[in-house]
Formats: sequence, C-alpha cells, structure tokens
Amino acid sequence: MELSTAAWMVHDTRLILCVLLAIATIIVLISATKLPPFLSILIGTFIAGVGAGLPPEDVAKAFSKGAGAILGEAGIIIALGSMLGALMAESGAADRIASTLLGLGKGKSLPWVMALVAMVIGLPLFFEVGLVMMVPIIFVMARRSGQPLLKIAIPALAGMTTLHALMPPHPGPLIAVSALHADLGLTMLLGFSIAIPAVILAGPIYGNWLSKRMHVEEPAELGALFSAAPKAPRQPSFGVSLLIILLPVLLMLGSTLAKVAMSPESTAALTLKFLGEPLVALGIAVMAAVICLGWANGMPREQVGGTLRKSLAPIAVLLLTIGAGGGLKQTLLDAGVSQTISKVAEGAHMPYLLLAWLIAVALRQATGSATVATTTTAGILAPMMAGLAATQSSLVALAIGAGSVFFCHVNDAGFWMVREYFGLQLKQTIWVWSILQTIVSVVGLVGTLLWWHWLT
Repeated sequence: MELSTAAWMVHDTRLILCVLLAIATIIVLISATKLPPFLSILIGTFIAGVGAGLPPEDVAKAFSKGAGAILGEAGIIIALGSMLGALMAESGAADRIASTLLGLGKGKSLPWVMALVAMVIGLPLFFEVGLVMMVPIIFVMARRSGQPLLKIAIPALAGMTTLHALMPPHPGPLIAVSALHADLGLTMLLGFSIAIPAVILAGPIYGNWLSKRMHVEEPAELGALFSAAPKAPRQPSFGVSLLIILLPVLLMLGSTLAKVAMSPESTAALTLKFLGEPLVALGIAVMAAVICLGWANGMPREQVGGTLRKSLAPIAVLLLTIGAGGGLKQTLLDAGVSQTISKVAEGAHMPYLLLAWLIAVALRQATGSATVATTTTAGILAPMMAGLAATQSSLVALAIGAGSVFFCHVNDAGFWMVREYFGLQLKQTIWVWSILQTIVSVVGLVGTLLWWHWLT
C-alpha cells in the first residue's frame, strides 16, 4: 500500500509539472517564435501527454477526440454567428442598433450601456453564442462612437462571462445547484446580487482603465466583415433589427421555461427545448436574417448568399485554434489531471466557500473547462455538504462557479475566441480576458463570503 501511495504521489507530481511545462511551451512558441497557436498547442499537448506517461498514439487520439468535440459544439455556433453578424452588417441592422444605443448612451455612459446590453443578451445564452452575436455590435459601436475598441468590448465581455459563471440556467451554476441540492431560485437571486458588482468592476471600470493603457486596432478581416457599409437598398427598422438579434435569446429563454415550469414530456416543453438548443436557435436566427434583413430589404439572393459564404473565411484560424484547445483539454483529462487535483482537495481542511473556490480554480487552470471544474468540484464537495442550510448550499454553488472562471488562459476556448475576434497579441489577450475573468472570479468569492457572513 505504501509503495502504491508513493507511486501515485510521483505520478501526480509528474503530471502537474508536465501541465505547467506544456502551458509554458505554448506561451513561448506563440510569443517568441511566432508559431501559429494551433501548431503551438499541438506541440504543447504532446509534451504534456507523453510526459505524463500516455503513449503517443493515445495522445493523438485524445487530441482528435477533444478537438472534434469542441468544434462540434462550438464550431458550428461560431460559423452561424459569423453569418448572422455579416448579414447584420451588410443589411444595416448592426448600424441601426448602434445608432439607437448611441442615442441612449454617449461618452462616459456608453460602456455602461454595453454592459447592460451584454447582460440581457447573455442571460440565457452560452458565452460563445453571446460573443458571436455581440461582436458586430461592438465593432460598429466603437467605430461610430470614436471610442477605443477595448472601452466598448470589455464591458460587453464582462456582462456575458459573469452571467455565464454565476447565473443559472448556464451549465456551470446549474450543475452545481443540482449536485449540491441547492435551491435554484435562491441561487439565481444571490447570483444576480453578486453578478452586478462583478460586471461593474470587470466591465466599465476595468475597461476604462485598460483602454487608456493599451491601444488595440480593429482587426482587418473581421473588422471589414462586421463593420461593412450597409449594401441593402433599404435599411431594416430598429424593431426588426432588435428582433433578429434577440431571437436566439427568446428561444433559449423558452427552453429554460420549459425545463423549470412545464411537464418534461409535454409537447410544448419538448418543442421549446428543441427550439432552444443553441444550434437550432442560431440557425433559425440566420434564416430569419436572410429573409427579414436581406430579401425583404431588396438585397439580391446572390448578394445574400455571397455574404454568408465570405463570412466563413475569416474564422478558419479561430476554429482551428479552438479545436486545438479542446484537444489539449481532452489529453489532460485522459492523463488524469482531474483525479490528481481531487485527491489533493479531499485532504484539505478549510472553510467550505474557500475550499470550493480553490478546487474549481485548480481544475479550471489544469483542464481549461468550466464545466469540468464545476462538475468535479461539486462531486467532491457534495458528501460534505449534506447538512448545510439552503442558503449555504447556494453560496457554495456560486463559489464553485466563481472559481471556474479564474484566470482563463491558453487551454480555454474563450481565450482564443477573444484573441482572434479582436486581433490581440498573446500578452494583450491575458490583460483583456484572463485578468477580466480573474476580477469576476475574485469578486464572486468576496460576494459569497460576505453573504455567508450576513446570512449564516
């Protein structure tokens, strides 16, 4: 038994060191040698996998499996979102929405308007879906207002990622609520109270500070795609433009309603769940945009089809990079990194909230997946939480959600989406995305600690 324990300790230490070496290698290859992120992540994956003791052929299979899974989940969503964004730009819908928002908030108030819009759009949507829908609005708003791109983008990113981390019905918080048998309504209420200060600090305040210190130009290809001058003979009305961008939001809200307020097997519930699937909801939005923004406003069918086709080329690099990140994540999971961190966590003795947050942080750093971090952390803590009050269980679930977004880096799909969409360098992406998410995570922890002190 002692030999077995010693062998496991050696394996665990070796695995953690290999993960750190792989991440360091990826960063050096991208920043120093200027290799493409896809190739850099592929090299880092083999360093981690082979170093941790996996046969090379197993590393290759894990990489392919992980890349295929993330592209199957996020790749089609990104492609549909790119089509929707291109149609909104060329039809004038993005310009119409931007003009209205500029009328609501000018100068210093504009970042606050963007944060609010992102929270509304991000409430029912996965982060990836919300981002691909918001990018064209962000580009047009930055160009029309004459304000720095980051000053507009960071509040939008903060609004979406904060709700993704702290608010059911997003997958992470929902998984934690289920595993810990917490009250869904109470968790949503407490989560919203913590999300507001997190969005304020990580969004308008941080965005204003960073935009004064880091100048970012609009990326050429995507900027041209999403900020193109309207080419439709007639511009759509604000109401139609808003309806198209909110259509996936409404469909996914309907799916949430079906899950919490309807009989699971009823026809209405099954229909709403189907329409609320991200792939289906975005697909319907694209077809609605083709009809309502394109054909109905006099755009020839050849022009609409050409717009859809040309929207796919600029995202090719992004899709490859995201796929590589999924391959790295799957390789680390196959190597046993989740089990390694779980064993360390089970022997720790500290307050529940801090323990929940730290385990989720460690798992997210190692795996790059908020869902893996949340699911594993909730599974580790569930037996310890059996006797907690409803308020305490909800706060532990929120602490897990907050920890799952701490300093997301090169093994995170969102990291590469932000980098490619906004044309950032690696160091800039860390400042824009990793630090932003760290602010959200720390504010989330502080918020749960304060509520625990006041309510228990």
